[in-house]
Amino acid sequence: MGCRTSKVLPEPPPDVQLDLVKKLEPQQTDVYKNFIRVDGSDKKTGSPSPQGQSQATGAATHSPTAGKGQLEPSEPRRNKVAKYRAKFDPRVTAKYEIKALIGRGSFSRVVRVEHKGTRQPYAIKMIETRWREGREVCESELRVLRRVRHTNIIQLMEVFETAERVYMVMELATGGELFDRIIARGSFTERDATRVLRMVLDGVRYLHMLGITHRDLKPENLLYYHPGADSKIMITDFGLASTRKKGDECLMKTTCGTPEYIAPEILVRKPYTNAVDMWALGVISYILLSGTMPFEDDNRMRLYRQILKGKYSFSGEMVRSLFTSSEEKFRSQKSSSVWIKDWH
Repeated sequence: MGCRTSKVLPEPPPDVQLDLVKKLEPQQTDVYKNFIRVDGSDKKTGSPSPQGQSQATGAATHSPTAGKGQLEPSEPRRNKVAKYRAKFDPRVTAKYEIKALIGRGSFSRVVRVEHKGTRQPYAIKMIETRWREGREVCESELRVLRRVRHTNIIQLMEVFETAERVYMVMELATGGELFDRIIARGSFTERDATRVLRMVLDGVRYLHMLGITHRDLKPENLLYYHPGADSKIMITDFGLASTRKKGDECLMKTTCGTPEYIAPEILVRKPYTNAVDMWALGVISYILLSGTMPFEDDNRMRLYRQILKGKYSFSGEMVRSLFTSSEEKFRSQKSSSVWIKDWH
């Protein structure tokens, strides 16, 4: 879940209290930076965030356009794949053939693999747990994924653990992110948007029934199972999720999320419920129908003021007509999740 060195937010307005945004990054050499990608390039998956971050989405995203027109790997590339394959735990490589790196984050890498016995493709999300922040992300994801089994939620198949890494074997979603389809289409028809939202809502309802609040719902964390128009949507990336057992206090206090999708009650540091997921779904609905963000500003504090005021407008065809000129701006809005300091 993204993270760099700590930054102080701009001074908040007098009636709003905000903590520091914690962006942490392990101080290490990226041993996977030269791994052969599925498209044969070093380009990171997806559009860059405003902070220039990249994160491994959920566990199983793969661009439907990757690999088009690519040539057979040269001998040096085969050697490079072999070199980096050696860095995986032997228990993993004994069972799975490592194919390509398809996503990366500050504490994680997502690789496409193939089961040696069944030839079934999967995704493995490797999380570095030698750093506290990596362990927290890993523990959060595993708490959720070990409990859930739903057609619209990414499925965990098995887990390998070592002293410094955890390898989560998951379903491989090959259809790419909802974010990318919005970019490609500009906006969705009401019929198509309804179909997408119905699947997401079904998954969110299931999570809420289990006492799980996602807290980072956004188009980047909604994956298509396959490239076809009839593909199902799967919810992924539970690094910021909150889990509650029966009888536990249902209110949450940790301030976290992705800025453009954060609910007002989180920004003003009030105890909140799983309704914050519904706010994020409202933002996603707006994006699907218009191709633009309801709340956007390069200045983080002005963005938060817009959210707190609920200040947005939607005028149908006029908004759609603006998409062409604002596509790049929307593309640049693909931002990373952030933790904002826990309350004490």
